[in-house]
Amino acid sequence: MMEVSRLRNGSFGDMSDDELLALCKSILEEEAHAIISVASRSEKDIVRAARVISSCDGRVVVSGLGKSGHVGRKIAATFASLGAPAFFLHATEAAHGDLGMVCENDVGLLISNSGETSEVLSLLPYFRRIGASVISMTGKPRSTLAQNSDVVIDAGVEREADPLGLAPTASTSVQMAVGDAIAGICAKLRGIAPEDFAVFHPGGALGRRLLLRVSDLMGVGDALPKTSIGSSVREALFEITSKGYGATVIVGEGDELLGIFTDGDLRRLMEREGTASMDLPVEAGMTRGCRTILPEKLAVEAMRIMESAEISVLIAVDGKKPIGIVHLHEILKAGVS
Repeated sequence: MMEVSRLRNGSFGDMSDDELLALCKSILEEEAHAIISVASRSEKDIVRAARVISSCDGRVVVSGLGKSGHVGRKIAATFASLGAPAFFLHATEAAHGDLGMVCENDVGLLISNSGETSEVLSLLPYFRRIGASVISMTGKPRSTLAQNSDVVIDAGVEREADPLGLAPTASTSVQMAVGDAIAGICAKLRGIAPEDFAVFHPGGALGRRLLLRVSDLMGVGDALPKTSIGSSVREALFEITSKGYGATVIVGEGDELLGIFTDGDLRRLMEREGTASMDLPVEAGMTRGCRTILPEKLAVEAMRIMESAEISVLIAVDGKKPIGIVHLHEILKAGVS
């Protein structure tokens, strides 16, 4: 306890902000250098691993121990997020029954910096007996783990990034980055699209952002404010206030969309014409060539258009006919941002 106290209160505690900032930069640069180094050294093996995984009919079984185990849990979660069925197998628990979860069509991704972790090595006979492929991620390409793997990814680092050069830092950053690279390549090989990604994340803002379409949020039928081109401004105003969108679409005799009349159009018209505006034809103040969108488009695209054009409503159309209206507030209320 005295030694710990002495370390905490010793000369290192007197380091200036500039010295600490330099240390911070050094750690980050060391980890970045390690990732870049493994990218140039092991890129072909990373691609080979991705092809093995993307072509398998089973799941990705990720296993490791200690810090490599923590990284493995995250890698398994990333695979699952990108559409590759995966789970994390604790290397110790595997020897006590959990190996029964592994099937012959699965692919093992075994992580061990030393390549000699006994608990990880104990998985190899089972994978070999059932015929499941094994990919190893290790810092020692001549280790026992590497020698018994179908694909070996050399994830070794020159040194760890912490000030002592002892704690798993650069090595775990490399493992994480390599796992992300494999998962990303697999997603590309399997043709995963944003819509597929949303299916895997139906909850929360991510799912809402990718799944909600304009048709899910737009006002239709009687909720759609609609005014004929021959109507007065007074009649258009009644439609605006009764429907609550701050605007009404203007249609011709064939119900085709001719434009839009908004609260802003009304204010500008009254600035020019005063109270006489109410008896003018709506055509006098309407905006022609208004922004439209197809109902099957994503709500996030509608929001982008509205923000770019600095407007608050979009008209959904079927050909030349307006069939719905969507307000920016409704999109934001739905959790799309």
